Amino acid sequence: MRMALKSLFEKCGILKRNPQIISVYLQQKLMSQYPSFFVKPVFRKEDQTSLAETGELQKLAHIPTRAALNHQTSSLFYDHQISLFINYVMKQGKKSLARDIVGKAFEKVKRIQLEKYHKANETDKENIVLSPKTIFYEAIKNCTPILQLTPIKRGGVRYQVPVPITDKRGQFLSMKWLIEAANEKERTVHFPEKLAYELIDAANNTGRVVKKKQDLHRQCEANRAYAHYRWS
Repeated sequence: MRMALKSLFEKCGILKRNPQIISVYLQQKLMSQYPSFFVKPVFRKEDQTSLAETGELQKLAHIPTRAALNHQTSSLFYDHQISLFINYVMKQGKKSLARDIVGKAFEKVKRIQLEKYHKANETDKENIVLSPKTIFYEAIKNCTPILQLTPIKRGGVRYQVPVPITDKRGQFLSMKWLIEAANEKERTVHFPEKLAYELIDAANNTGRVVKKKQDLHRQCEANRAYAHYRWS
């Protein structure tokens, strides 16, 4: 395919004017092995159930569908947010190591919460959350910012303008800050244990990550006078 495109562009004289046109064309058109009319797979159990209830599942049965990626599964234990978090923890492609680190961090969270539960009074036991997944979701929710500062140049001066942030970007920042905060702790403690304490602190709306989010919102509030530069 590449040689055929090269000969075609040489005949048209395009290759002499722009030698990079073949690579650009391949990146835009020919990188996927599926045609454009192939739909993405629905692999999550919740999505399959909702499609079956609405009757859309029968329509998809006869439409060409792409193959699911290797990390996409219909297992009940699959969680999209945790899978993203494992990808952010991963370094140098060592995903099994990252998965083991996050699993140990969740195990440490469970142990800490169980210890609190057995030491607490009967009235306080109801307020202690034992599920590591629930603590993880609450930590991500408490650390997600809703505003960010972006530099905009006006009249030769660069202003820090507060702008709203998308949910996807906010979730990425919260996970990134949690990992960075765990890395900044003392070196004598293993990373899963440091990450577990950061998750518990963030779930309780305390800790350095929540403070970082609040400082960012405070800076956005201080620069609210430049908010109109976003549209000008």
